[in-house]
Amino acid sequence: MSKFAIAGIQMHVTTQNNIAEMRKRLALLMHLYPWVEMVCFSELAAHGPALPSAQAAGGDFDQAFADMARQHRIWLQPGSYFERRNGRIYNAAPVFNPAGEEVARYDKMFPFTPYEEGVTAGTAPCVFDVPGVGRIGLSICYDIWFPELTRTLASMGAEVLINPVNAAFVDRHADLACARASAAMFQMYVFHINGLLAGGNGYSQVIDPAGRLLHDGNVQEEMIPLEVDFAEARRQRERGILNMGQPLKSFRDSPARFPIYEDGYRSDYLDSLGPLQKAQRLR
Repeated sequence: MSKFAIAGIQMHVTTQNNIAEMRKRLALLMHLYPWVEMVCFSELAAHGPALPSAQAAGGDFDQAFADMARQHRIWLQPGSYFERRNGRIYNAAPVFNPAGEEVARYDKMFPFTPYEEGVTAGTAPCVFDVPGVGRIGLSICYDIWFPELTRTLASMGAEVLINPVNAAFVDRHADLACARASAAMFQMYVFHINGLLAGGNGYSQVIDPAGRLLHDGNVQEEMIPLEVDFAEARRQRERGILNMGQPLKSFRDSPARFPIYEDGYRSDYLDSLGPLQKAQRLR
């Protein structure tokens, strides 16, 4: 069976504990759309961009997420939260199966430095399998700007990308362009789910493996239930986007080598751009 129903929830987020509100939105979604099999929220939906809210894995948040997954018998990707681990803080995105078991946990590899201060970057790409259906990859917000990560997930077999975001800056249009480009470049469904208020400025999108918008969101709370077809993603990869370009196979078969990806490579030009810090006044 290649078809699978996934829903994104774009909701108001505060810098307080939002677990009760997540429960309410999830209960309403499952009442309206009982055919949904997986639900995903936005980045930091549980507590907003509040670093002091960080907690240990397996704590109250994870217990609540596991309970939601069990109660509704769904796969749950509850966005992300700040997690304390070994004296550091990570922006972590867990996944729970319908039995309430954690099956994956991804640490954001590209924190939005210098704005996401105090967060340690993860180092491992993450995919997980829905038995009998297909493989799903995870990235978080700013990660979508780095095609190296998404190409890696595609090469690991992910045909759907869950990308929770907390985005409200003036470059939001570029976020959306990156999400749509990622779907087309790597022939995968992309669920680019934003929050509202402290959780972002909305405009969540879902894109198909040919780069076509399946959902183009607004700035209100919304539920986005859609059925995806893993077989369609594989077909686009095997035959090409609309039976045309086959970029994954072209990359696989290319004799080209890119020095910038070699260990120890340094670029005088990149070094000349200066430190990674907030832009300052020109005068």
